[in-house]
Amino acid sequence: MDRAPGLSVRLKLTLSYAGFLMVAGGLLLAAVWVFLLRYVPNRAMLYNPDDKPTSGVFPIRSALLEVFAPRAAAVMAFLLVFGLVGGWILAGRMLAPLTRITDATRMATSRSLSHRIRLPGRKDEFRELADAFDMMLVRLEAHVAEQQRFAANASHELRTPLAISKALLDVARTDPNHDTGELVDRLHAVNTRAIDLTEALLLLSRANQRSFTREHVDLSLLAEEATETLLPLAETHGVTLETSGDITPTTGSQALLLQLTTNLVHNAIVHNLPAQGTVRVNTDTGVRPNTVLLTVENTGEQLTPQQVSTLTEPFRRGIERTHTDHAGVGLGLAIVRTITQAHDGTLTLTPRPAGGLRITVELPRGAYESAVADA
Repeated sequence: MDRAPGLSVRLKLTLSYAGFLMVAGGLLLAAVWVFLLRYVPNRAMLYNPDDKPTSGVFPIRSALLEVFAPRAAAVMAFLLVFGLVGGWILAGRMLAPLTRITDATRMATSRSLSHRIRLPGRKDEFRELADAFDMMLVRLEAHVAEQQRFAANASHELRTPLAISKALLDVARTDPNHDTGELVDRLHAVNTRAIDLTEALLLLSRANQRSFTREHVDLSLLAEEATETLLPLAETHGVTLETSGDITPTTGSQALLLQLTTNLVHNAIVHNLPAQGTVRVNTDTGVRPNTVLLTVENTGEQLTPQQVSTLTEPFRRGIERTHTDHAGVGLGLAIVRTITQAHDGTLTLTPRPAGGLRITVELPRGAYESAVADA
């Protein structure tokens, strides 16, 4: 934004300090003058050495004014100079932290997000501002790095099916006797994966923009719908689905929350034990009065906290993910995290001591009566 040039804050503070000092000095001199006028008579008789009054009268107040006025003007001039010099120094000292914050802001605008203010001293308004700005830079730097990784990974993921399609078409062109049916099947599978990836990216973008209508939703109904939909997949993998919980009303997009629940249950089924695995889906009101919880817990391989902390990053796949027919596009938990954040919720991933993963989604509680009526 282009702005017209104006006075600096330091100069404004200097003039304010000097002006206040001048007003205070003027009021003090005025108080002294009023005090003198109250107790000093206007005129006095002149006496000779014999203590006899003379015929003349001496004007005391006029003489006092002639003495007081020049000295009062000198005091005001001193206060003006002292106020300007002292105000300039004090304003500079007070605004020094703001100068460091401004320099850091300019460095941040030039894409240098690694710089930190780290303002020393005890806590005050400037230190709170500097600490908040440093925290913002930390989060912004992490967000930019995550977006860069996401862009690079998305480009790689989108390039892979296109490269495979090109290779299949080149083979078909150079070998006319190649089995057309096999080529079509492979192209169909590659094209399906590309479509799934594109739809996942669009869903991720939609959730990030929060461009959805909020309505009353019951998470327990969404959990039942997701488990019923994925029951055939669970039977194929030999996984037992268990659903429990009470009515858990919240507010948000029913389609996005259903996608969140479906992704969690699908993830729990696919990344489970090779046989006789278990997935438990539970909904409850939680320990806090204004939130509701959706918990999906599954058996599986042992995971470390370091591995769990990276599972919500886009296109992150563990070893067990790459060796499955349902590896997906690598955006399942990333979409879950984005939808949770778009609904002002909290996503928590915890490794189970016996193996597997426990995922908890905490969302703001909605109106109970409205959720029951919609159900």
